[in-house]
Amino acid sequence: MNKTVWITSLTKDEEKASAIFKKIHDYGLATNGHFWVDDLEKMAWSGPAEEMLKPETAVWLITGAAEDFAKDSVRRGLSLLALLIAGQRGHGFPTILCPFEGRVDADTLPTPLKGAESVAIAALGAKLAAKANIPWKPEPADYRLKLYPLPGLGLWFEAGPAAGHAWKGAVFGVSDADIAAQGVGPEGKIPERSTLEFPFKGMKMTAGDKEYLAWGLSNAVTPELSYFVKATAAPAAILFGELPGEAEAELFSLALV
Repeated sequence: MNKTVWITSLTKDEEKASAIFKKIHDYGLATNGHFWVDDLEKMAWSGPAEEMLKPETAVWLITGAAEDFAKDSVRRGLSLLALLIAGQRGHGFPTILCPFEGRVDADTLPTPLKGAESVAIAALGAKLAAKANIPWKPEPADYRLKLYPLPGLGLWFEAGPAAGHAWKGAVFGVSDADIAAQGVGPEGKIPERSTLEFPFKGMKMTAGDKEYLAWGLSNAVTPELSYFVKATAAPAAILFGELPGEAEAELFSLALV
């Protein structure tokens, strides 16, 4: 199977993008990619997901002008795409950042992109060849999180505990957005209907410097049974986990901007 590098160019500069494609081809790697469409409302960020989920796609390269990496809407879209890939293929998918000029500090990027490596163009080919030819194993995670982008029907999140654990109730909060629906059902499929135990909505929660609007319920959530929520927009951050009770519950917060 030929290893493929998926290239996301945040800037529509065909000349510079072509130069990067050629540099990668010189190292014997196949390439595929797209120019980024910055449209959160239409969930354009999810467009390349089908190709990126293919097993032959071995590395995700994000390039473009340095200022595009700092744009709020672009960061939200990249974060959501990264979460979608992580939910289907596993955490820690090999990701390289390479702006047309200079470097981008990965530590300043949103949580889903923290594991990315920033590489200068001069070293790009060798780095990608090394990444593509090293067998990748997903990193372990303490939770399950999947995304279902359904233009016209909403952005759905599926959350649950990792194998061997269970939650006594669940909560999900969004920052700079709201939630429109919630439910519980078998893992991997948004439920058409479900019976909710002591549901609540519109609770304000704070974690770090962010405020969240949260919904939740008391249903048991297991590795086979998930908690689903529908967000009204692409959030700036999410907070989710077991519903806090008398015992201390662990909540997970992910910054998406």
